[in-house]
Amino acid sequence: MIRPILLSAALSIGAAMSAGAQDMVFTSWGGTTQDGQAQSWAAPFTAATGIKVLQDGPTDYGKLKAMVESGNVSWDVVDVEYDFAIAAAKMGLLEPIDYSVVDRASIDPRFATDYAVGSFYYSFVIGYNKDVLKVTPQTWADVFDTAKFPGKRTFYKWSAPGVLELALLADGVAAADLYPLDLDRAFAKLDTIKSDIIWWGGGAESQQLLASGEAPLGMFWNGRIFAIQQGGGNVGVSWEQNLTAADVLVVPKGAKHKEAAMKFLAEATSAAAQAKFATVTGYAPINVNSKAEMDAAVVASLPDSHTESQINLDMNYWADNRDEIASRWYSWQAQ
Repeated sequence: MIRPILLSAALSIGAAMSAGAQDMVFTSWGGTTQDGQAQSWAAPFTAATGIKVLQDGPTDYGKLKAMVESGNVSWDVVDVEYDFAIAAAKMGLLEPIDYSVVDRASIDPRFATDYAVGSFYYSFVIGYNKDVLKVTPQTWADVFDTAKFPGKRTFYKWSAPGVLELALLADGVAAADLYPLDLDRAFAKLDTIKSDIIWWGGGAESQQLLASGEAPLGMFWNGRIFAIQQGGGNVGVSWEQNLTAADVLVVPKGAKHKEAAMKFLAEATSAAAQAKFATVTGYAPINVNSKAEMDAAVVASLPDSHTESQINLDMNYWADNRDEIASRWYSWQAQ
């Protein structure tokens, strides 16, 4: 399972299943991300429609699959990673998006498919603690340079797009030549600093590692750097070769409140809702009209304001190869 962040206010599945006829259940990853989704999407949706949005989490792919296969689906809208959505659609686990309700024309075409619509768009970036590091890191190669940049590094714990790509970039692979991933070369590069890696499994953990200086350098979701900076933390960011990906929203096959779910997707992907979420989280909106409603300073901190050396992670490659890569990834981590 990816990104198992605990949600302090999460409902139990039993509570979710007790949702009334005018209620629907939204499941996401917890923490400040889901707080932002509740504030920016769910609250306005309920005010406009009268439909209550019950929050559940964290997202669990095995649980979603089991719900659909058993015919007992208690989730209506789920925030998932893009590569999972691609695979889940192929497995018949998702309802098609009703684009007579959701305005597909306003969504960045990269983040709209027959079975998923964008939730938010983010980048993995290099973050560093300015109080600890006296030299400014710029590239992924710098992250692997323990002589010039001493101390622990922190990387994303789970088998997912990002770490293998940055290792290859640090080893000199050109962005255009990343896929298919040279796994032997990527793991060999990671071996060079393996003893210096502290793994983070969730955004809050990554923030703590960086802000405290326990790991003064590493890879982070750009929104987590934004959050530390907004809180006054003395951290910096390099957007050099930032690695982009997206979360998307899906409706599990057999969802009990499909009509409400589609209306929720329409609200969540609207220009105003996406602008509000981007403002409170630092993640980019997937609605092409949202930035016109946002402060220029916030827009400047978003991934799509840093496209010069940006690299889009290949979600189709990961959808086809994630299980195979995961087997090797977790075996390597355990060694």
